[in-house]
Amino acid sequence: MSSEIAERLGLAVWVKDLKAARSLGRIGNIHYVSKRLKYVFMYIDGRKADQMIRRIERMHFVSRVERSLRRELATEFNQPSP
Repeated sequence: MSSEIAERLGLAVWVKDLKAARSLGRIGNIHYVSKRLKYVFMYIDGRKADQMIRRIERMHFVSRVERSLRRELATEFNQPSP
Protein backbone atom coordinates (compact mmCIF):
# COMPACT_ATOMS: atom_id res chain seq x y z
CA MET A 1 0.00 0.00 0.00
CA SER A 2 1.48 3.33 -1.04
CA SER A 3 0.89 6.50 0.93
CA GLU A 4 1.25 8.77 -2.08
CA ILE A 5 -0.46 12.16 -1.88
CA ALA A 6 -2.57 12.81 -4.97
CA GLU A 7 -1.73 15.92 -6.97
CA ARG A 8 -4.71 18.26 -6.99
CA LEU A 9 -5.67 21.26 -9.03
CA GLY A 10 -7.82 24.18 -7.91
CA LEU A 11 -10.61 25.39 -10.18
CA ALA A 12 -12.89 28.41 -10.09
CA VAL A 13 -16.17 27.37 -11.71
CA TRP A 14 -18.51 30.25 -12.57
CA VAL A 15 -22.12 29.06 -12.45
CA LYS A 16 -25.58 30.29 -13.43
CA ASP A 17 -27.45 28.26 -10.81
CA LEU A 18 -26.04 27.70 -7.31
CA LYS A 19 -28.48 24.93 -6.49
CA ALA A 20 -27.33 22.90 -9.50
CA ALA A 21 -23.70 23.65 -8.62
CA ARG A 22 -23.94 21.25 -5.68
CA SER A 23 -23.62 18.41 -8.19
CA LEU A 24 -19.97 19.45 -8.70
CA GLY A 25 -19.27 17.64 -5.44
CA ARG A 26 -19.46 14.34 -7.33
CA ILE A 27 -16.50 15.40 -9.51
CA GLY A 28 -14.21 16.94 -6.90
CA ASN A 29 -14.00 18.54 -3.47
CA ILE A 30 -15.92 21.80 -3.14
CA HIS A 31 -13.89 24.20 -1.01
CA TYR A 32 -15.89 27.44 -1.22
CA VAL A 33 -19.15 28.69 -2.73
CA SER A 34 -19.70 32.40 -3.34
CA LYS A 35 -23.41 33.18 -3.41
CA ARG A 36 -22.91 36.82 -4.35
CA LEU A 37 -20.45 36.30 -7.22
CA LYS A 38 -21.89 32.88 -8.22
CA TYR A 39 -18.76 30.79 -8.36
CA VAL A 40 -17.53 27.57 -6.79
CA PHE A 41 -13.90 26.97 -5.87
CA MET A 42 -13.10 23.29 -5.94
CA TYR A 43 -10.22 20.84 -6.10
CA ILE A 44 -9.95 18.01 -8.61
CA ASP A 45 -7.41 15.25 -9.28
CA GLY A 46 -4.50 16.86 -11.13
CA ARG A 47 -3.75 13.75 -13.20
CA LYS A 48 -7.22 13.79 -14.77
CA ALA A 49 -7.54 17.60 -14.93
CA ASP A 50 -8.09 18.08 -18.67
CA GLN A 51 -10.74 15.36 -18.83
CA MET A 52 -12.54 16.72 -15.74
CA ILE A 53 -12.48 20.33 -16.98
CA ARG A 54 -14.07 19.32 -20.28
CA ARG A 55 -16.73 17.41 -18.34
CA ILE A 56 -17.46 20.42 -16.11
CA GLU A 57 -17.61 22.85 -19.06
CA ARG A 58 -20.32 20.71 -20.71
CA MET A 59 -22.67 21.09 -17.73
CA HIS A 60 -25.66 23.31 -18.50
CA PHE A 61 -25.27 25.55 -15.44
CA VAL A 62 -21.55 26.35 -15.93
CA SER A 63 -20.62 29.60 -17.65
CA ARG A 64 -16.80 29.27 -17.45
CA VAL A 65 -13.97 27.39 -15.73
CA GLU A 66 -10.63 28.89 -14.67
CA ARG A 67 -7.60 26.96 -13.46
CA SER A 68 -5.83 28.09 -10.31
CA LEU A 69 -2.49 29.80 -11.01
CA ARG A 70 -1.08 28.96 -7.60
CA ARG A 71 1.60 26.62 -8.98
CA GLU A 72 2.97 29.40 -11.17
CA LEU A 73 3.29 31.89 -8.30
CA ALA A 74 6.65 32.33 -6.56
CA THR A 75 6.54 31.05 -3.01
CA GLU A 76 10.14 31.88 -2.03
CA PHE A 77 10.19 35.45 -0.74
CA ASN A 78 13.40 35.67 1.31
CA GLN A 79 15.88 35.63 -1.60
CA PRO A 80 16.20 38.54 -4.02
CA SER A 81 15.36 37.68 -7.60
CA PRO A 82 18.18 38.18 -10.16
